[in-house]
Amino acid sequence: MYWNSFSEFLAMGNHGIYVWGSVGVMAVLMALEPVLLIQGHKSLVARLKRQFRAERSDKSAARSADRKTSPKGKH
Repeated sequence: MYWNSFSEFLAMGNHGIYVWGSVGVMAVLMALEPVLLIQGHKSLVARLKRQFRAERSDKSAARSADRKTSPKGKH
């Protein structure tokens, strides 16, 4: 297509609001996607670290409780 002026290009044959609105929405979504992915990754890593620490703490507590209740000389 050929346009006689920049304003005709922006108007896109009276469909400019739909064309440029779509382009704008896609630009915003494409800019947000990496940000949201990074946030989700950080959240997942933090949750897994908390879970690992909690499980490790539970295991060490169980081991120390077993040592306290087991007879002397048996470990």
